[in-house]
Amino acid sequence: MRVLAALSGGVDSAVAAARALEAGHDVVGVHMALSRNRDEFRSGSRGCCSIEDSNDARRAADKLGIPYYVWDLSDEFHDTVVKDFLSEYAAGRTPNPCVRCNEHIKFDTLLERAQALGFDAVATGHYARIEIREDGVRELHRAADPLKDQSYVLAVMGAEKLARSMFPLGTAASKADVRAEAAARGLGVSNKPDSYDICFVADGDTKGFLQRSLGERPGEIVDESGATVGSHDGAYAYTVGQRRGLGIGRPAADGAPRYVTDVDTQRNVVTVGPETLLSVSTLVGEEGVWLAPDVDASTPVRCEAQVRAHGHPAAGSVVREGDRLTVELDESMRGVAAGQSLVVYDGTRVLGQATIAKRDV
Repeated sequence: MRVLAALSGGVDSAVAAARALEAGHDVVGVHMALSRNRDEFRSGSRGCCSIEDSNDARRAADKLGIPYYVWDLSDEFHDTVVKDFLSEYAAGRTPNPCVRCNEHIKFDTLLERAQALGFDAVATGHYARIEIREDGVRELHRAADPLKDQSYVLAVMGAEKLARSMFPLGTAASKADVRAEAAARGLGVSNKPDSYDICFVADGDTKGFLQRSLGERPGEIVDESGATVGSHDGAYAYTVGQRRGLGIGRPAADGAPRYVTDVDTQRNVVTVGPETLLSVSTLVGEEGVWLAPDVDASTPVRCEAQVRAHGHPAAGSVVREGDRLTVELDESMRGVAAGQSLVVYDGTRVLGQATIAKRDV
């Protein structure tokens, strides 16, 4: 097959491209330039899409002996990922930009361009597995290494895009093994630090990024009774379940810590209360995708639900109604916020994904 390998400049994508090449595919490397300010260099493991990353990707392609190109997708990234991030926070929701990047950039724009150029598939350095059954159904599964599993942020891609994707690292036992493999292949990125946090917030200060982008909007922090207990510079900077950085001077009557239980950006009010108010037993997700055409979830199907990239899955039952997923949990879950990605599993298999619209106690 003709395979377009997405080279980020990191060790994972370089080894993924090497494995695709070793498997006999005709591989071409491409680096997606996503930042509008690529003249700056990375700061350790923060940030991405810098000149340093582009150069590292080029050196990896040269070592592998494959053609290499740079595609400027910075406008698409800003319009579909950064703007969505800001608008979601402005609306009082908690988005996951990695999910949106996979949905709109890596497995939408990139796949469309690859297909237009005659490529059969796109290979990335994500940690997830694709299993093809005898009846031809493709299943998305968790990676062999649970510590690196990225199926949560990939679930949004849907069955059609899954059919044109490759994840060569899905069977890797550990990141240490991948680094060792990179070193053995002579790839200079074998010891390069992993990037983390939000890639377009290179200094890691998400609150500061939001304030610079959305401006300050002073308002009140109130308790569950409606009494004012503090103030803030913008309700958008808070998320349900948050405990730190609230700046509340008056302690609760029982001395227990307070958590953010609601964010109302229209009224510009943040509500705090005891941890018990964070518990939910029903999760409702909209704009969903279903990756299991052989599973009829019009009636309750047993599943495990996950609402954070590295969160613990919770047992329950899911019902699918069009693009809406409703999960009834066996035990209540805490700290769930609108805007988070809801992914439902059957064991290691991803069944579907949706964006949490509301939570019911």
